[in-house]
Amino acid sequence: MSVAGVVVVHEPVAELDRCLAALRPQVDELVVIANLPGTTAEGARVIQNERPAGYAANANRGIAETTAPFVVLANPDTEAAPDAVRILREFAEAHPRAGIVGPELRHHDGRLNPSRRRFPTVSGTIVRRTPLRRVLGDTQRAHYGLDDIPTEPTEADWLLGAFLFLRREMLKELGGFDEGFRLYGEDIDLAYRAEKAGWERWYLPEAKAGHAHQALTDRRLLTRRTLWHWRGILRFVRKHPERLRAL
Repeated sequence: MSVAGVVVVHEPVAELDRCLAALRPQVDELVVIANLPGTTAEGARVIQNERPAGYAANANRGIAETTAPFVVLANPDTEAAPDAVRILREFAEAHPRAGIVGPELRHHDGRLNPSRRRFPTVSGTIVRRTPLRRVLGDTQRAHYGLDDIPTEPTEADWLLGAFLFLRREMLKELGGFDEGFRLYGEDIDLAYRAEKAGWERWYLPEAKAGHAHQALTDRRLLTRRTLWHWRGILRFVRKHPERLRAL
């Protein structure tokens, strides 16, 4: 086996069947980790949590339930193009220090969902996570990689966790995702620890995946997810206080 697929389901997602149908022919083993009772998944092994767990914990459980040297970790609202996993795998095999590789993500209406991002700064985080984004949002183009949209493989600080191609060797070395992150921030933390350990993170625009991203924390200021987001930010800063110098 060379590639495993892991999909984490926290709530009902209409796109789940499409996600699994797209992944199934591209991976050697496919696992769904479900917080939601009664989750069914044709052609995949469903592992039902006895009690709900956070995203990082669910991702780690799914990775542990598989054995392939590479793992695709996908949100249930993503849909990989038919050759996406092959492109990501071939690149990773040719670049032995590539620990995290991500495809180009697009909304289902064709708009780019910027997934190649820079590590957070203090000022940028304040703009993105407060009402200031309504007036200063355009200042964050560099953070989202919108000032330079590559057409060739490009190294990245971190990649949006909606669809990640991960090297198991790196995950074992780093201890997987930090389960102290409930939801939001675990992908940034993994990439940051990967960088410090000498693992590369790459963005491959040739590989494509759709993403029906709802962006709830961008559209509504005060929700439970907003609180989880801020908890993730605070945990990241506590773990990596040197990032406070990145103004």
